[in-house]
Amino acid sequence: MDWDLIAAKLESLRRSAERIAGKTPPSSQELAQNADLQDIIALNLQRAVQLSVDVASHLFADTDIAPPSTMAEHFDALNRLQVISPALADWLKKAVGFRNLAVHSYQATDWNIVYQVCICHLGDFRQFAKAVTTWRAAP
Repeated sequence: MDWDLIAAKLESLRRSAERIAGKTPPSSQELAQNADLQDIIALNLQRAVQLSVDVASHLFADTDIAPPSTMAEHFDALNRLQVISPALADWLKKAVGFRNLAVHSYQATDWNIVYQVCICHLGDFRQFAKAVTTWRAAP
């Protein structure tokens, strides 16, 4: 397993979360009215989700687990490996859904939901990074 690559991806994840935190406005109304903030936040949320999936993929490299067939299944598999909690796996699967909507423009973005993610769930990306690092350190 290439831990240097995983560490680099976790650092990119940290930077994306920090960028989101630094650009999150005081209200969802302001976010809904500011296209520049929308672009910065949506792009960095997409990156954070993709980086999380990429890290998960690398973690499977040294296991006998068959690679998951969908992005969301990566987090169920990490839960089965006891890398992340069931609650974190569920949230990350929802984040994949957001990423898919944002990337493929399946429907208009609800900036109130994006704002709530920024306010309430950025710590989940940090928790993911910590869980991966802790799992690596485990005997």
